[in-house]
Amino acid sequence: MSHAPAVGMPGVPRLVPILNPLIKRFLRVGLPFGPNVLMTVRGRSSGQPHTFPVAILELGGRRYVQSPFGEVNWVRNLRAAGEAVVTKGRDQEEVEAIEVPPDAAGRLLHDALAPFVRSMLSRPLVRWLFGLGRESTLEDYVEGARRHPMFELRARRAGG
Repeated sequence: MSHAPAVGMPGVPRLVPILNPLIKRFLRVGLPFGPNVLMTVRGRSSGQPHTFPVAILELGGRRYVQSPFGEVNWVRNLRAAGEAVVTKGRDQEEVEAIEVPPDAAGRLLHDALAPFVRSMLSRPLVRWLFGLGRESTLEDYVEGARRHPMFELRARRAGG
């Protein structure tokens, strides 16, 4: 599996690096911000911790994090580290991160985005970020998952 940026990715919008510090502050003090949490991952080169906001997808009793902007640094760091700390308000949890293969991630992405694709308000955002719409097939979702890595987050067991 290639770890190079996907061709044709829109990249991170210029507004995201401006808003992320503000969102991080909100989340650090415990203000609710939808499904967003803070994730801290050790840098793959520096070994230093990096903290950033991500949205948690909860599907079928499991938790996932998925990159709306493709192969960005946090994805590469999480892939290399295989673990992270998730912080919501004052609660912190150590998790292991298991990358979901595109075939499985495509089905999960379909289930997660279905309500948004049906909504006239959010449909343009889904189309812009993922290139998906009401007419998209499961194979389109699998292709979307290839461009937008997904990880399952599992609580780390004590001593392991």
